[in-house]
Amino acid sequence: MAIGLARAGYAGMFAAWLGFTLPSALLMMLFALGVHATGAPIEAGALHGLRIVSVAVIAQAVWGMARTLCPDARRVTLMAAAACVALLAPAAWTQVAVIVVAGAAGVVLLPQPARDAHEPLPLHVSSRAGVLWLLLFAALLVALPFAARVLRSDTLAVVDAFFRTGALVFGGGHVVLPLLQAAVVAPGWVGDSAFLAGYGVAQAVPGPLFTFSAFLGASLRDAPNGWLGGTIALVSIFAPSFLLIGGTAPFWERLRRSAHMQAALAGVNAAVVGLLLAALYHPVWTDTIVAPRDLAAALVAFVALVFWRVPPWAVVIASAALGWLLGIAG
Repeated sequence: MAIGLARAGYAGMFAAWLGFTLPSALLMMLFALGVHATGAPIEAGALHGLRIVSVAVIAQAVWGMARTLCPDARRVTLMAAAACVALLAPAAWTQVAVIVVAGAAGVVLLPQPARDAHEPLPLHVSSRAGVLWLLLFAALLVALPFAARVLRSDTLAVVDAFFRTGALVFGGGHVVLPLLQAAVVAPGWVGDSAFLAGYGVAQAVPGPLFTFSAFLGASLRDAPNGWLGGTIALVSIFAPSFLLIGGTAPFWERLRRSAHMQAALAGVNAAVVGLLLAALYHPVWTDTIVAPRDLAAALVAFVALVFWRVPPWAVVIASAALGWLLGIAG
């Protein structure tokens, strides 16, 4: 999106987002509609296979991110502390607090990184426009939950949940899992089994993992759901990215050159790994690994992904097929 903004302004940013997300968003919504159209025991076995894939994929993400983002004892400690807090006090506000504290700890505890030479990205956004985008972002973050409660609107509640998730997630990718789980599974909008199955399928489609929101919106138990719900969820979760990219564009180079900002980001990145580790345990592991054969299947999928470099789509298909066969066998 930032590259699109640099190349062709706001229209380029929108075009880049649309081209990057549309294929996977359509596939995820089609899968959601297919899941709701079925429900036989055989399909339940395939869905459980997809849930097992999610265990392997998230374990792979934790493994890779920890090796890259936690290369020393201090960052490993930040990672472990973040995981402990998230496990002992599971709530959306906890994750935000952990990220803020980790950023401050990074400034105090981590060494200041050396400044690297780079060619700045030409993001032609005025300072005034940037401030307006940031104000709109803050206003929506505050006003949406208030409006949803006052108007008792299910649609506004969905917009608020996905907008807040997109606004609070840091690091992208698998880090969105615990926030989405809190947003849609905890209030009962989407069942835990469908949530993890959709997350498994999301590994096999192209594009950003945020398009998992299209599956969730289409899978909502009450309206808005289907195509409308998927579209609302998709636009809502990406809206903060549009506002923050436009809002920070005029100040980005100044922030990027700040040694304190880089140290804070290093601390936040370590904490994000810890949050993902906590999410791997609960809800993913606790709700999926319920028998020895589940652990065996997840271990095989993990080894295939990490050490044999098998494409994720192939692992997803194989796990779903295995679950289907086990469903037939009973």
